[in-house]
This record gives sequence, structure tokens and C-alpha cells, in this order.
Amino acid sequence: MPDQDNQDAQSKEFQITEVRVKLTDDPRNKLKAYCSVTIANSFVVRDLKIIEGNRGPFVAMPSRKLADQCARCHCKNHMRASFCNHCGGQLDSNRASKDGRGRARLYADLAHPVNSTTRIELHKAVVRAYVEEVDAQVAAGDSYRPKSFEDLDQLVDLVDDEYVEELERRREERNRRRLERVSKAPGEATAGDGSSA
Repeated sequence: MPDQDNQDAQSKEFQITEVRVKLTDDPRNKLKAYCSVTIANSFVVRDLKIIEGNRGPFVAMPSRKLADQCARCHCKNHMRASFCNHCGGQLDSNRASKDGRGRARLYADLAHPVNSTTRIELHKAVVRAYVEEVDAQVAAGDSYRPKSFEDLDQLVDLVDDEYVEELERRREERNRRRLERVSKAPGEATAGDGSSA
């Protein structure tokens, strides 16, 4: 019971304040849309995918391809690669770790909910926004314009100038200390050389 109370409290803290959906062009494609989710007007997660599954739309979290190193040359290769990108050596086709169903793990989520309550809330919000966007596209016909994600990249008004100045001051201080250490090191080596002679 305490676990359920903890999950309920966490889901109350998880407030989705905006979902933007950008529909894909090809209606035959199983990938139906990309979306971004804004959490508590403070944090944006982009590149969630809405995929048409057997039981309706499925929300896939943003992910990256998993890679490993070639045993011969240590070059990085995707887990699906059969040959090394650098040396051309053959790679073990069964080197990927397996998930609970025995399938090779080829991707890793970059961001994802950590409990089922939050996952359900996120799924409902994204699918609801997707359905609304599809309805808007149908209603607008040829005049439909997809939502833009570009303004999510504009941080000019949101960046705290004092914070940036503090980061720059810390960087300059680190560089100054590094230069002092470098300039002291040759002098210490010379003094050591003179004393040993």
C-alpha cells in the first residue's frame, strides 16, 4: 500500500502542461507522428513517437541506438552491424543483450517514466493530443499547417544572465588555476634537477 501512495504522490507532481504533435506525411507509415511534451511549464522532452500498433496508438519514448566496440580495433559499431565500420572485421551477431522476451536490445530510452501511473498519464495525454491534431487536420483540409517545435529552442528570454555569468567566472577561475599549475611545474622540475646534481 505505501508503494501505491508513493506512486499517486509522484503522478500528482508530474504535470503535463503542453503536448505538441507533428503528424507525419505518409498515412501508410506506422509512424504516425512526433511529439514534444512540456512538464510543469519547465522541462521539454522531444522526439516521442506515436506509432500505430495492433491495439491503437502506442507512445515510444525518445531513444538512442546502442553500440559496442570492435574487439579488434575498438571502433564503435551499432548493435545491428555485422562488420566493423573501421576495420571491416566480422562482429558477433549475438552480442546484443536480450530483454525479458528474448529480443536483442538495440535501443535505449533517453527519457521515460519510472512508474506505471506516470506512464499511463503520459500515454493518455499524448494520445489525446494526437487525436485532436488528426481532427484539426481533417477539419482544416488543405489549409492545415502542422505545429512547430522551433520556439522550444529559443531560450533567450529564459536564460538567467547571472547564472551564465557565474558559469563563465568559474570557467575563468579553473583556467587560471590550471595555468598556475602548468607554470609552477617546470620551475619545480628545474629545482629538483639542480638539487640532484
